[in-house]
Amino acid sequence: MILDLHIHSRHSFDSLARPRDIVGAAKRKGLDGIAVTDHDTMAGGLEAREANNDQGFVVIVGAEICSSAGDIIGLFLEEEIEAREPLAVVAEIHRQGGIAVLPHPFRGHMLSEELVETVDVVEAFNPRCDREENRRAVELANKHGKPIVAGSDAHTIGEIGLARTVLPSADVRGGILGGKATVEARYAPCHAEALSQLIKAVKARQYREVPRRSASVLLRLLGLRRGRMEMH
Repeated sequence: MILDLHIHSRHSFDSLARPRDIVGAAKRKGLDGIAVTDHDTMAGGLEAREANNDQGFVVIVGAEICSSAGDIIGLFLEEEIEAREPLAVVAEIHRQGGIAVLPHPFRGHMLSEELVETVDVVEAFNPRCDREENRRAVELANKHGKPIVAGSDAHTIGEIGLARTVLPSADVRGGILGGKATVEARYAPCHAEALSQLIKAVKARQYREVPRRSASVLLRLLGLRRGRMEMH
């Protein structure tokens, strides 16, 4: 099973991707499943699951919750997460049988030993992080004996599948929690994060920001780099 476990749709403030387009793109790219993990809502995951008419393709309903200590992803959600205090977020995820993932742990987090011990899984590769941040994420997972996964953190259709969690069987939940995942990943193009910030400005009607952020996208496009595939 090849999955991308961190994707944003139009239900996030910094993405325009329609859930049904996400499902179609993931299939074209050879993925066996995805998790749609919009900011603070499972709406995109529910819409993607409804749009999927292929029983052989897995759509996991998730959300990336902005807690007071940084983002926490819940996978296999059935209800919206209301808490915003980190340990309470994890507890809510667990109460509904979900998996708590610590994404990009060295970007935008105030880590504590208690939080790391409480989550189930560490996102060991995120294409929007740099190599040092990803290296430290792997070290963190190893130190605490946590299974690893990867997710593209895609905010655009083109980023889907940049990071792939590879499992040996169709038992997705068991494979993730059992530490059976391997990672295949490629770094995101330089303009990807700038583009999502431009989308954020437009959706928030922060029009004064649009020219500056448009220029940032253009400059990064001119300096576009290709990341090599990495495996863990």
